[in-house]
Amino acid sequence: MAALGNYLNEKLIPAVMKFVTLKGVIALKDGLMFTLPLTLIGSIFLLLSSLPIPALNKWLASSFGEGWAEPLLQVFGSTFGILALMATVGIAYTYAKNEEHEPLSAGVISFVVFLITTNGYVITPGGEKVGDVISKAWTGGKGMITAIIIGLVVGAVYSWFLEKNIKIKMPAGVPEGVANSFAALIPGAVIITGATVVYIIFRYGFNTTLIEWIYKIIQIPLQGLTDSFGGVIVITFVMPFLWWFGVHGAMITGGIVGPVLLSNTMDNQAIIDSGRALTIQNGAHIVTQQFLDNFANMTGTGITMGFVMCMLFLAKSAQFKELGKLSIIPGVFNINEPVAFGVPVVMNPFMAIPYIFTPVITGILTYFSIATGLVPPFGGVMVPWTTPPIISGFLVGGVRTAILQAVIIVLSFFIYLPFFKKLDSINFKKELDAQAGQDDKTN
Repeated sequence: MAALGNYLNEKLIPAVMKFVTLKGVIALKDGLMFTLPLTLIGSIFLLLSSLPIPALNKWLASSFGEGWAEPLLQVFGSTFGILALMATVGIAYTYAKNEEHEPLSAGVISFVVFLITTNGYVITPGGEKVGDVISKAWTGGKGMITAIIIGLVVGAVYSWFLEKNIKIKMPAGVPEGVANSFAALIPGAVIITGATVVYIIFRYGFNTTLIEWIYKIIQIPLQGLTDSFGGVIVITFVMPFLWWFGVHGAMITGGIVGPVLLSNTMDNQAIIDSGRALTIQNGAHIVTQQFLDNFANMTGTGITMGFVMCMLFLAKSAQFKELGKLSIIPGVFNINEPVAFGVPVVMNPFMAIPYIFTPVITGILTYFSIATGLVPPFGGVMVPWTTPPIISGFLVGGVRTAILQAVIIVLSFFIYLPFFKKLDSINFKKELDAQAGQDDKTN
């Protein structure tokens, strides 16, 4: 165990940290945060348009007409339907900002480049070509990987030009806004010209667009990998594994696979929007953003609510009794730092097995629950990660999903129980020895 720990601390963890501190990775992680308000707000309107209460939906339809939810769905389509656009703007903006350049121009240029990669027309079911139209299918989930690539490339190229001082310089006294606009002209012209060449190559050389090519060649395989049983094992293992060494595994893993999982979520919602049932047979994805937020990370990385319940109800040591009281409320809202650093979990050999493998077991259970139809796949409804379990399960999937979350919490209790007993007995003995020492000094 010591040899493994030394290897991980000296070799693996430094390599992971080197990767996660790359300019592009930071820009990706922070840039995607610009889409968070849209996903949360859009999810609220989608949830209101189809509450998991059939009787209420039926009453609303009879009272206000069958189209009563259309305004709510308009909001959903105008938020989720442009997530790729906002992602490419946010990533390029963040990249340039981190390089200490004027960032908005980078975001705007990235926005334009993304549009250049997308057809400016749609084909109707009848075969008619309608111009001056951009399909939301490509500005939403299907365009997410393209958005990431464009945002990173534009941010890097734009920053390179400014770092090399290849820009139009305005004399002193010119307003900053004007100077920034002229400074962006040369990098903007080069980037947009390059994007035009790319468009021509794909349009006339391959009879497609860059965004469609990336979707077929890169995004579909990535979505398939994350949606596989093996993908579940990797994702649910890596998060707590990194956290056990003190590295924020959920943030790292979410930053890398989050865009793909979000695409899976939006593909599922597209099935619903098409009028088909959201089933595995109809192509629904199992592993979505909700899978990560509301199951693999439920009550915090490691699903530590089981350990909190052990402390709260079974602890003999004063340390764990007090920590259980302090941890229960944050744990309900999926915050488990009091456990991670109070037990502690980090670098604690007694906690490695339950902390790392409880999410893996949970991931497997959730995966097969959805695959076998015990729990429905998740549509577009997403809730804030701080939403308490049971409530979050009901909102994203209904009663069966909420029951699955309850089962997982109970399961986590029994997984943690033997490890808790060992640690609690050690702490209790230490407290008794310390008290005995105090008594000897008093006497």
